[in-house]
Amino acid sequence: MSLAEPTTEGTYGDRVVAVEPGGNEHIAEADRHGRPSQLFWTWTSPNLEFATIFVGMLAVLAFGMTFWQAVAGIVVGTGLGAVAHFLLSARGPLHGVPQMVMARLAFGFRGNAVPAVLMSITAGVGWFATNSVSGAFALSTLFGFAPLVGLVIIVAAQTVLAFFGHNLVQAFERFSFPVLAVIFLAASVAIFAHADLGNAAPAADGVGGLGGFLLTVGTSFGYAAGWTPYAADFTRYLPASVSPRRTGFFAAAGLFTACVVLEVVGAASVTTGAASLADPTGSFTAELASPLAKATLLAIAVGAIAANAINVYSGAMAFVTIGIRLPAHFARALVTVFFGVAGFLVAWWALPDAAHSYEAFLLIIAYWVGPWLGVVFADQYLRRGQPVAHLLYDRSYTNWGGLAAFAFGLVASVALFANQEKLVGVIAAAVPQLGDITFFVGFVLAAAGYIVLCRKKLAAQTV
Repeated sequence: MSLAEPTTEGTYGDRVVAVEPGGNEHIAEADRHGRPSQLFWTWTSPNLEFATIFVGMLAVLAFGMTFWQAVAGIVVGTGLGAVAHFLLSARGPLHGVPQMVMARLAFGFRGNAVPAVLMSITAGVGWFATNSVSGAFALSTLFGFAPLVGLVIIVAAQTVLAFFGHNLVQAFERFSFPVLAVIFLAASVAIFAHADLGNAAPAADGVGGLGGFLLTVGTSFGYAAGWTPYAADFTRYLPASVSPRRTGFFAAAGLFTACVVLEVVGAASVTTGAASLADPTGSFTAELASPLAKATLLAIAVGAIAANAINVYSGAMAFVTIGIRLPAHFARALVTVFFGVAGFLVAWWALPDAAHSYEAFLLIIAYWVGPWLGVVFADQYLRRGQPVAHLLYDRSYTNWGGLAAFAFGLVASVALFANQEKLVGVIAAAVPQLGDITFFVGFVLAAAGYIVLCRKKLAAQTV
């Protein structure tokens, strides 16, 4: 740790019912606690929710895949996201800083503000709103009140968890894990009992073919990789002595297991003949017996809270990392409240057309996360073995090549390959059977651009 690097005071430790002090400081040894195995439920619980199921439903209903084609696309896309999550989570204990602070190496202190803002909006507002909507509809269906009432309940619960911070969020993920796992396992068995996996034809109005498969890979990747900008946020409190491989493994295993299982269940639910994009939550639970349907609706609400406690926590963390000066002791907690309010307003706006908004949102996440990962991994490769702590909080440190590579990868990939309803790239228009491979292209272009622009600079830093 460099002398200029801010660090925690050692007063937080493993206290659960206490507001986590500070913002994005380096975690002092006195505050380190936990073990890598806890990361399994940290990343399983937030993905045991209906938003995960809906990814699998989209593969068949919107992208025209058969069940087994959907399974293949889900495994590939989620696997790619889990590998990225492994690599980024593994670095957390060694460096003891949030993920977006680590990203300053690739982008510089000021340049990092661009992806940090994108991450704040994606996590603190976008994902927060998306998951809040699914939880609100679940409570509305379960108790019979208006979705807006359910939305208020969901938002209040998850904002309180995130306001208290890291330890309470981790505790909630731990204790919600067995409840969510049992209920969703029972629901999954019931869904498969009614499914027609072998004879299920793809949706007539779906994309189909290679394009549909790549869309399935892209949305599955977007869902899984959407967590990667948070990865080190939840490993940085582990002791520096823990195994990086075990840290990465448990984080990736929790993410991969929950996503693949529930997305496959979502795809299977479409083969029962009851699934509908107009009412995805209601059509999913329609095949379940009444007691199990009610328990599943409750689990969907709890899963939304588990996911959004992490989303708003890390969204606030990223915002603090932008460099805006805030009251040091309560910076993260104050920003959490702001994102809770903003996320509520966006969720309220999205209530009438949740399904369509979600499909587009998953692809848009992948658009910027792909190039971001390309730059971050290229930087990690070029810096292997170099000391980096002295750069993480240095406001004078610049690396504009990282931002240029990110912008190049993002703009070029979207302009050429984006395949949205209101934005179709040049190549996507000419070869529509490609579907949407923007995130693949963005990753490769950004990584290659970073190596070209920054290799000499980073090599000179080792001399």
